[in-house]
Amino acid sequence: MLDFSEDRMGETLRRGRIEVVCGSMFSGKTEELIRRLKRAQFARQKVEIFKPAIDTRYSEDEVVSHDSNSIPSTPIDSSASILLLSSDIEVVGIDEAQFFDEGLVDVCNELARRGVRVIVAGLDMDFRGIPFGPMPALLAIADEVTKVHAICVRCGSLAYVSHRTVDNDKRVLLGEKMEYEPLCRVCYEKALEEHKEAIKDGEA
Repeated sequence: MLDFSEDRMGETLRRGRIEVVCGSMFSGKTEELIRRLKRAQFARQKVEIFKPAIDTRYSEDEVVSHDSNSIPSTPIDSSASILLLSSDIEVVGIDEAQFFDEGLVDVCNELARRGVRVIVAGLDMDFRGIPFGPMPALLAIADEVTKVHAICVRCGSLAYVSHRTVDNDKRVLLGEKMEYEPLCRVCYEKALEEHKEAIKDGEA
């Protein structure tokens, strides 16, 4: 059964729109991005997919979900490259948007003005729970926002944030289940307290 956004796809495609899929790690963001893009390809629309060149966790030239679904993509270093590589394209997909520069917001707006359907996926918050990169602005200008949720690994509730389990303060740290765990708000606060206690015990 088609959801409402897909029912009206034919009506809105030519007018241009921005769709944002956001959430924590392991929430199915990339899976949803790939699903929408493959439907567009099945409809014989001209599709181009971009991802940040720094993201080589599964593949250098594919967007790959945690469930191992994939779709060919173009790795780029700057959001400006998207405009240069998107001529005569009907649907543009952008994965891991949080890693791009702030110019991505203007790029998405320009594509939508050209009549392009833009589908963006990314983390809405970093491991500290702080809005991440251009994502807050993209959420503000989007025609449609879909927030997906992972399951908290500690209590089974809906996850709120991607908690980093390794001792590293760099904001950008590419990783998987060894480095991150999805936690709900309550379990995240408990994890922060546990970390503080561990530091105190180590100093004693």
